[in-house]
Amino acid sequence: MNNLMFHRPVKRSLLRLQAGKWWFTNKRRVKWLLSRSKLARINKELSLPYVVFTHATPLMRPLRDVEMWLQRNKVMNLRLAAAKLNGIVLMPGETFSYWRAIGKPTKRKGYVDGMILFYGGYKSGVGGGLCQMSNLIYWMTLHTPLQVIERHRHSYDIFPDAGRTQPFGSGATCAYNYLDLQIHNPTKEPYQLVVGLTDDKLVGEWRSSMPVSCRYEVFEKDHRIELKPWGGYVRSNAIYRRKYELEEGELLAEEYITGNEAVMMYAPMLEPV
Repeated sequence: MNNLMFHRPVKRSLLRLQAGKWWFTNKRRVKWLLSRSKLARINKELSLPYVVFTHATPLMRPLRDVEMWLQRNKVMNLRLAAAKLNGIVLMPGETFSYWRAIGKPTKRKGYVDGMILFYGGYKSGVGGGLCQMSNLIYWMTLHTPLQVIERHRHSYDIFPDAGRTQPFGSGATCAYNYLDLQIHNPTKEPYQLVVGLTDDKLVGEWRSSMPVSCRYEVFEKDHRIELKPWGGYVRSNAIYRRKYELEEGELLAEEYITGNEAVMMYAPMLEPV
């Protein structure tokens, strides 16, 4: 696991936060202008036949002190984002960028106020809730041969593990446009992203033009909760994955994916609700 050094969180002034956002947003725009990467695009005429991995997450969750209208608005935002992402084909050598595919979420485009995680708490903001989509795509990608070339971890652990089915730290936070999720296709086959919403779930698939020959198991190691000298608890782990041959089940490889550290914003022994 990487030796992540987590110091006491520093509260920034509103002016400092706005200046930082302006700087990183425009730095990303310049990078986009200068980039020569070939980007993945939606191809409505192509539907790849083989499912590589599929996953679904609930749209509504019981979260302590979070008003349900924020989650209902999140669903509206996810529908708009899904329309921009569904059907994207990632050809060999191409790169998928979460924010370049979706674009800036604005009220003019129909996005509404949803929940945005902010400095260990949450607030409402236009386009809030889109992290659920980036979390889904990241988790699915870890079960494919596709390569994650940019992913950002959550710095705060906001809510207890109520019904968690994935390892802690297996998601990808996002903020337009400087916290992006980027995925590269190093294989010789095209991959297609399929996402949508049912009545109660956000669902997704990675599809391919050829049947898969292996499967992946994503798991954690070295999970720990530590009381730091400054009085707060920090939760950490390492994410790994194993690659198995599909027919015989032979273990082909085990690799380190990423390390996580996050300040816990609830008591470590708190009962989940």
